Formats: sequence, structure tokens, C-alpha cells
Amino acid sequence: MTFKVLLQPSGRSFDVARDEPVLAAAIRQGVGLPYGCKDGACGSCKSRLLEGRVIHGAHQTKALTPAEEDGGYILTCCATPQTDLVVEARTVPGAGEFPVLKMPTRVSAIARPAPDVAVLRMQLPANLQFRYHAGQYVEFILRDGTRRSYSMATAPHNAHGGIELHIRHMPGGKFTDHVFGAMKEKEILRLEGPFGSFFLREDSTKPIVLLASGTGFAPIKAIIEQLQFKHSEREAVLYWGCRSRADLYLNEWAQEAAISMPRLRYVPVLSEPKPEDAWQGRTGLVHHAVMADLPDLSGWQVYACGAPVMVESAQRDFVARCGLPADEFYADAFTSEADKHGG
Repeated sequence: MTFKVLLQPSGRSFDVARDEPVLAAAIRQGVGLPYGCKDGACGSCKSRLLEGRVIHGAHQTKALTPAEEDGGYILTCCATPQTDLVVEARTVPGAGEFPVLKMPTRVSAIARPAPDVAVLRMQLPANLQFRYHAGQYVEFILRDGTRRSYSMATAPHNAHGGIELHIRHMPGGKFTDHVFGAMKEKEILRLEGPFGSFFLREDSTKPIVLLASGTGFAPIKAIIEQLQFKHSEREAVLYWGCRSRADLYLNEWAQEAAISMPRLRYVPVLSEPKPEDAWQGRTGLVHHAVMADLPDLSGWQVYACGAPVMVESAQRDFVARCGLPADEFYADAFTSEADKHGG
């Protein structure tokens, strides 16, 4: 049995199987809806249900509060229809543009630019045309069927059969313990993607704030490569927040990008610099540095990626205190498995 979902205001419609989440059906049929984690943790897919009934699967109350649910909001990633639906949701041009593929992938290189960060180079099948937008992510499918999501740090034109992923070690994490332990070059893993609606809106000419914390730098790096490749004339400022100097694991890359791209500025911000860092740069919370430099964001777009607390704080403060239009904040919150399960 299938139900029909009608999206407003776009007028697009698609079919959803009885036990299938709305978002999964949209991805399967190439319909571009906004989303992030696909797991009920980030709230990126929040939409308003205008007509019909859904049942929600497990999700976090910070992604959808009981009051929001009572007010008619749903999370498309974990809402399964009980009737035909009419849903008010922004469609994201390009989000469903490229087919989602499952593929084997080989570890071609492992680098450790910081003690708790691994940069993996993953070789893709030579006979496969894997297409994606800079900023999107892929999922490793582990042997037991569980999944781990990582943003691609490589713009599509630089992929040449391989993509770069930045992985932070989460001690006790099933996958990252393996990456930092037994993983060797030539290991083969299964991968699926591309996923996500976090990528550059190229139809805009607005100046851009690129806001990253920790390994949230990965998709921001891909977006910078894309801006450079397209010879973009848009002004862009990269703010990268980390705890200490060692955590700025591609600091030289970012400095060189700012030198080679006259429209790009780079502002690293450390929240807890160590005495041995001899840090002369900016300190504090990274989104506060943005607010200090750019108190009026009314004419800007923001692309934010990193820890959920940073993304949520930036979204709230930029809109409330800096005049950023709410629909010009694009985000990908890096929800870990612990975040997703509330502990």
C-alpha cells in the first residue's frame, strides 16, 4: 500500500510506502527535501504537516519538541504516513539531483594530521561515475549493517576516482576505534551516497560566512575548492574554531587557500589555546568571533558545520542578534552515535 505526499508550495508529489519514512521515499525518488542526519537528531528536515496523519519513529526532543509536534510539525526522516499527506517544506534544488549509489571503496591512504584526526583517502570504483555536490556526505555500511556518516572534504572536480574524509577519534566508537587501530591501506569497505542538503547555493551572489568547528571543516573545505574551481566572485570568510593549535589540522591549507583566492579571508579561533601554542590569534567561541566582525548579517549566507552545540548557538544568535535571514543559514550538525541516542 502506498500513500501520496504533496509538497507545498512547490506542488511536487511522490509516493511513500506504508512503513517508509517520508524522507527515505523522497531520496529514493530524487525529490530534494532539506535534511541532515536522517536519524531524528538534528532537526534539519523539520516541516509542517498541512493535511493527513503520520506516526513518528524514535527521535530526540531537541530535534522536534512536543509543542512543535502539537503545532503540526513533523520530522520527515522518521515520520511514516498513515494517510495521504500535504506537507509544507522547502524543496532544495539539487538535493535529489544525483543518484544514491552503493559501492565498494578501498582505503588508498591514511594520514594523521592531528593526534585524534585521521584523513582517509578512499578510492572509488574506476567504472563508476559518482556525482555529488561539494558539502554532501557518504555513509559507511559496517558489517553488522550499522552506518557511519562522513562529509566529503573533496570537491567533485578533485575527486578523480577518490574522495577525502576527515575522521575524529571517538574513543570507544566502533568505527573510529578501527580507523585509529587496525585499519590498513587497501582495506575494502562499503559506501553509500551522496546524502544531505548541505551544499553551496550557487544561484546566489550574497557574501558567505563559512563556519566550521573541528572536523566540521571537511565539507567546508570541499565548498572552498568548489568556489575556487568556479572562479567565484563572491566574498567569503572562513571561521574555523578549534580547542588548541594542534586541532587546526589543515591550518596551512586554509592559509594557502586564502592567499590564492583574493575573495576569501581566513580567521582561525581557538577556545582553549595551550601555553605552548603561543597563540596570538583570536580566542573564544567561534560564532562570537563572527558576530564581533560582522554584526549585520542581513545580506549574507552562512554555511555552518561541526558540533551540534556550535551550529545551534550560531543559528540562534545570528538570526536573533545579527539580522541573518533564517532561510540563509545552511547547516550540517555532526551528530555522533552518542548524540543520536541521547547519551
